[in-house]
Amino acid sequence: MAKPLPTQAQVVIIGGGVVGCSLAYHLVKRGWSDVLLLERKQLTCGTTWHAAGLIGQLRATSNMTRLAQYTTGLYQGLEAETGQATGFNQCGSMTVADNAERFEELKRGASMARVFGLEVEVISPSEIKRAWPALFVDDLVGGVFLPKDGKINPIDVAQALAKGARAGGARIHEGVKVSGITVQDGRAVGVTTDQGAVAAEVVVNCAGMWARDLAASAGVTVPLHAAEHFYIVTEPFAAMTPDLPVLRDPDSYAYYKEDAGKLLLGAFEPVAKPWGMGGIPEDFSFDTLPEDYDHFEPVLEKALHRFPILGDVGIQLFFNGPESFTPDDRYLLGPAPTLPGFYIAAGFNSVGIQSAGGAGRVLADWIVDGHAPMDLWDVDVRRVMPFQRNRAYLRDRTTETLGLLYALHYPFRQVETARPVRTSPLHDRLAAAGACFGELAGWERPNWYAPRGVEPKYEYTYGRQNWFDHSAAEHKAVREAVGLFDQTSFAKYHLEGPDAAQVMNRVCANEADVEPGKIVYTQWLNERGGIEADLTVTRLADDAYMIVTSGTSQVRDLAWLKAHIPADARAVATDMTSAYAVLGVMGPHARNLLQGLTPDDLSNGAFPFGTSREIDLGYARVRASRITYVGELGWEIYIPMEFAAGVYDAIVAAGADHGLKHAGYHALNSLRIEKGYRHWGHDISDEDSPLQSGLGFAVAWDKTGGFIGREALLRQKEAGVDRRLVTFAMDDPDSLLYHNEPIVRDGRIVGYITSAMYGHTLGCCIGLGYVPCTPGAPAKDVLEGRYEIEVAGDRRPATPSLRPLYDPKREKILA
Repeated sequence: MAKPLPTQAQVVIIGGGVVGCSLAYHLVKRGWSDVLLLERKQLTCGTTWHAAGLIGQLRATSNMTRLAQYTTGLYQGLEAETGQATGFNQCGSMTVADNAERFEELKRGASMARVFGLEVEVISPSEIKRAWPALFVDDLVGGVFLPKDGKINPIDVAQALAKGARAGGARIHEGVKVSGITVQDGRAVGVTTDQGAVAAEVVVNCAGMWARDLAASAGVTVPLHAAEHFYIVTEPFAAMTPDLPVLRDPDSYAYYKEDAGKLLLGAFEPVAKPWGMGGIPEDFSFDTLPEDYDHFEPVLEKALHRFPILGDVGIQLFFNGPESFTPDDRYLLGPAPTLPGFYIAAGFNSVGIQSAGGAGRVLADWIVDGHAPMDLWDVDVRRVMPFQRNRAYLRDRTTETLGLLYALHYPFRQVETARPVRTSPLHDRLAAAGACFGELAGWERPNWYAPRGVEPKYEYTYGRQNWFDHSAAEHKAVREAVGLFDQTSFAKYHLEGPDAAQVMNRVCANEADVEPGKIVYTQWLNERGGIEADLTVTRLADDAYMIVTSGTSQVRDLAWLKAHIPADARAVATDMTSAYAVLGVMGPHARNLLQGLTPDDLSNGAFPFGTSREIDLGYARVRASRITYVGELGWEIYIPMEFAAGVYDAIVAAGADHGLKHAGYHALNSLRIEKGYRHWGHDISDEDSPLQSGLGFAVAWDKTGGFIGREALLRQKEAGVDRRLVTFAMDDPDSLLYHNEPIVRDGRIVGYITSAMYGHTLGCCIGLGYVPCTPGAPAKDVLEGRYEIEVAGDRRPATPSLRPLYDPKREKILA
């Protein structure tokens, strides 16, 4: 007899796949036993049941790797804890390369693995052959082996997690369909089901393929789309032994796994087949999709080349089942920015099994503690944009995202599908000027400009790419003359009302109660002193501010601001991103250029650094803000969208006499890193404080009313920091850094590069990274010792600095 459905629970989890079961397991481990998991059919019946069960630990970033390591450790002990067999086999994994670029990627990944404490070996073709004797290796150049990776039975591990959750008091009800989220006073307070309503303090959407539509019913964006995922299982044959490591051959789009004496051969092919455009069938449960041999045939042909013995083995199963993919191939985790009390854990891009343990743990911590336990921006659901729930966009992007899992992850690689989405009003003019566009948060942004006669198209490599010299010329123009940037993708908000100053000053670590017309560079901190946002605040009037932040943070930062406006405060925050185009006019000739287009006085005395005011420019009224992210004299010009083309034309027409050159975001990045400017999401995050990152100058310690995070920051100031953000200049001008390269001090790995770019003025690559230090010791002590940066296994000398390497006295900016 079915158990009656409870009418309330502290937490309701929607979805009984491996992720939902993991969350329930970890919530009870944190002492929250009043947990109710609702599954529409049976546990694992969506996509978990047909997963390949691969366990890999090396991910793209430090914290994602930490979570994957945790997952492996959890699965190792789960059978002993719960009594439920999981099939865990730590057989290791091996990835092979058949070309130099892929081998470079693998070696760079191996260096990164050492930062994270992972065992990794760079191996030769002969060593690959010893591990997989039947493999054809004559065309391979090398590979990497991670001995602590492995495989597991997906259904069994989900059942083990469910068993552990039940043992801790969680209730799991199968055969209960959740039809909607109950919202009251702007907060999720429960769910409606086909068996009645359930009230809850917290609702978590772990609904897999169904998560998008379920979230949309409550006005929340969860952008994911199912794609068909193919694999075959052969008849048993002698070469398949349990000790074989999992094999990945990404250049052939394939992975190989021994499975009960058989071979499971799966693929992440370059052009995928989206599925479920018209909705998922109501009765979908442990279902498969139709075979498509023609689609899988190219993968099989490549597999026959790599593993010739396959031609003598029969195929027992041709499998096709759906998996959910997100627009950027990263899963979606955390609190919904527009609906308090509603959390997301979905869109796992075929890595749900290897991600579930860590994702369940950190989401449980997030729910219980009210904040993330580490920097999770890579997978934070607040990174997604509202437009990304558009079904046509998701369908078209999904054709690419599945294959990107095994594509070469070149530096600066751009997605190619579902573009353009968001364009500046100047887009066509910039294209005519030679712009090669990249995509960020849906925005088409000029990354570099091709000279006349050159096609504006990327040619990817781990070395100097085809745009290197063109971007260097843009960089040079900004340093020596004047450059023009389209920065329309900035996120922009207004905060208005009688209490705007009080709200703003509480949220900002710096002093925001300034005179109208002043720009304040500031951080927004959490209660732990970590940096939630890094932005500028401009006071427009006594009761109005403009906030400008990164385009990627548009949803996150607005949600943070709104969450910290007291209920009784007379202040309203409005997203103004689509109202203004932004042009950056930067370089020593910027003043002379702009002065010829406006009657307003732009002299240093009349318009000092940190000033913002409305001026005439061309035929428009614009807001000119004297601020910089490139380390030169310059203005950001905020232009109502309908005036943008006219203002742009006026600047370009006048610019010829001043050496004006269009400049893209690659040049902006190289300029900012020479100046040591931090980039939120790479160099600073909610785990890093202003003191650790060298931004203490932007903290107003004693301002009236204090600020969020002040107490934690004061404690850190008194105790001293345990790490510092250091700038590194490579001694070898040909060494290229991107991020995550190990920082080596006196022969020992002590950290990793958080961001890097070639500094064309300095003539070498520049990287930033945190280095441990003794609390209370002089800052300069961190510079002692011999520093090297490890690039693809090769350690190369680098010179550290705590000061900006370009214009450390800010003379250029203040000119």
